[in-house]
Amino acid sequence: MTKLDILVIAAHPDDAELGCAGTIAAHVAKGLKVGIVDLTRGEMGTRGTPETRIEEAEEAAKILGLSARENLGFEDIYFKDDTKHQHELIKIIRKYQPEIVLANAVTDRHPDHGKGASLATHACFMSGLRKIETSLEEQPQDPWRPKFVYHYIQNNYIQPDFIVDVSEFWEIKIASIMAFKSQFYDPGSQEPTSFISSPEFLPFIESRARELGHRILTKYGEGFTVERFIGVSNLFDLK
Repeated sequence: MTKLDILVIAAHPDDAELGCAGTIAAHVAKGLKVGIVDLTRGEMGTRGTPETRIEEAEEAAKILGLSARENLGFEDIYFKDDTKHQHELIKIIRKYQPEIVLANAVTDRHPDHGKGASLATHACFMSGLRKIETSLEEQPQDPWRPKFVYHYIQNNYIQPDFIVDVSEFWEIKIASIMAFKSQFYDPGSQEPTSFISSPEFLPFIESRARELGHRILTKYGEGFTVERFIGVSNLFDLK
């Protein structure tokens, strides 16, 4: 078992890359262990196949330097924030024992993102309850509750509670996004056009990052919302 410092929970392969790959790369560069669990294979997406999405996710994991990446194989569009799915995610949280979880946006254009956020929130809390018993590979698991759950911002603008400076890691973020080559703009592709495959989509991602970076006087930023207030003991920890 690889204990992770940060576990990113994503409804679809490429959600984490689009939402917080710069933050992931920044913390990997600090020597921290970061992993991603994709809830679905994105099989309902307009372009690509579940098999290509898995291959692309593996390539993105290498680019980001992840310590772990798994796919739970939940049913795209149809998964729910219910007991069955909560227990499967609890197993992953207890397996990796992260201190911090980064999860989908609390509300967004794609309904799976909000569902993924809700599922992550409930599973993180429930994972700390000792009377919920789970096992992995026939071994009982100990309770574990992450210290913090933060939500990255996706398509729809949400006022962030804090912004991470990702300027030094922007090229890594873009490389990890482009690992999902079946999904984004390719003038030679014969597949149908989708919302994220338009030539305007990636410039939008950069514009959002530039806007957030501007808010903290840096070039690029990634925003997050919190589930509870963040406390500090030293005002000079704030930048």
